[in-house]
Amino acid sequence: MSGDAYGAGDGFSRPPVPPMPARPPAPPPAPPDALRAAAVALLNLTGLGLGYALVHRWAPAASCWAATGLLLWAALPADPDGVPAGALVAYAVFLVLAAAHGALLGLRHALAWPGRSPLALLLAVLLLAVPAAGGLLYDRARDEATEQMLLDRLDRADRLVREGAGRPFATAEPGFREALGVYGDLRRDHPGSRAARRVPQRMTAYYDAVASPYTSRKYCDAIAPLKYLRTVPGRLLPSKDLGALATWPDGRLAVSLYACGADGLAAGTAGWAARFGELLTSFPHSEQATRVEPAVRSAVDRAAGDVRGGDPCTAVSRLRGLGSQISGVTGGAPDVTAALGDDAGRAGRAADSGTYACGVDQYRDGDFDAALSSMNEFVDKNAHDPNRARAQKIAIAAEIAETVPAAGKHLPTTASGGSIQVTVKNDSPDDITVLYTGPVTGSLTIKACGDCTAYPFGTSLGLGFHPCADSGKNYPQRTISLPPGTTYFLHKPRAGGGLSSPASDTARLRPGYIYTECAYTTKGLGTGT
Repeated sequence: MSGDAYGAGDGFSRPPVPPMPARPPAPPPAPPDALRAAAVALLNLTGLGLGYALVHRWAPAASCWAATGLLLWAALPADPDGVPAGALVAYAVFLVLAAAHGALLGLRHALAWPGRSPLALLLAVLLLAVPAAGGLLYDRARDEATEQMLLDRLDRADRLVREGAGRPFATAEPGFREALGVYGDLRRDHPGSRAARRVPQRMTAYYDAVASPYTSRKYCDAIAPLKYLRTVPGRLLPSKDLGALATWPDGRLAVSLYACGADGLAAGTAGWAARFGELLTSFPHSEQATRVEPAVRSAVDRAAGDVRGGDPCTAVSRLRGLGSQISGVTGGAPDVTAALGDDAGRAGRAADSGTYACGVDQYRDGDFDAALSSMNEFVDKNAHDPNRARAQKIAIAAEIAETVPAAGKHLPTTASGGSIQVTVKNDSPDDITVLYTGPVTGSLTIKACGDCTAYPFGTSLGLGFHPCADSGKNYPQRTISLPPGTTYFLHKPRAGGGLSSPASDTARLRPGYIYTECAYTTKGLGTGT
């Protein structure tokens, strides 16, 4: 068979494969353009990576976006401390490097948009306002965060003040001091802040809270906080921030010092003199200072009047204390000091005079030792008092009653003498004092017997013992006149004598008899009768 042949094998033929078109050649690099390079660099400085985007460098652009995102993550929300310095430095270095790298790329590569370099440069300059505006907004947000932080500090200080109001000052004082420190720091370190401008308004509440004991009329408790408030001006806050509060505690402290002192004076407790002294020293011209001396004078008069009451010894003790305490009140004008000195003298004299009434009361209660002490003190200090003579009698009776309690059943009178003669002889080598009480009370002293000696102990127990019976001895003696009735005798050595203890005797005297008392000494064990 003849014909044209189209292929071999399966009888089909394949069309010929057209040749691949040739890749167009890459555009030649753009001529160097300094304006374009500056535009890319400035666009990268915005932190938005726009310079890289306009030259189609997406990976570097993404790195700019990531760096800016990290910075925003570290900076937001705004904090008073701002962005960490290390992060800012790292970000700034990154932008500088991105700008430099972008400038190199922009020098040889054409921009995708806009086509003109001057327009791109203008756009870059305008877009620099974005980070600048962001920085300004961030600074404002940071300032607001700082304001809120300071307001929070102010609120915490206010809370400390509210919690301290009404609590004991010793417990609340640390909180008050901390709050005042916050107020002072705000005014000193942040004077333009909203919190600092509110501090002067807060001080009224602060003063009211600290001085709450005064408002509650707890005047003794108010003294310490009011004295503390006087230290506030010029210490942590300037006086101009306080206005009238700078002197606000003064009048209240004067009132508290007087009220506390007057209460203590009326109650007889310690400390009132110190309160009055502080008042006279700190506020000598105050109205309260003029009331100090009249209050003291009134207290002395009341105590002197109480001597005539049912508890004269307590009144005497009160007068003694008042005299000592009044002497401790210092300060004030000279006339006040002089008047207080007169009050102290009156208290002392009233106490000395009142010792008699106290001794009588002690005698009647059977406290003969205390009565003896009181009457001896009265006799020593009141040489011209009309009660002195009887006080001496009561002292004698009290001393006898210490040994013979029955002698103290009746209060001695000033009566003397009687119809019965009693002779008292001294059969001892010592001077003796003989005390006696009964219908009359008195004492006498007899000189020592020069020829006499002390009897051996136990001699007086013998049936044949008769002191003062030796006709060959000249016994010193005294004769006294006593009325009928029971008389109690006490023999004791004179001061410096050798007798070791007194001896007593009870005599029931009747008319028509002659009585003899004999004093003698036993070796080491006292006297006998």
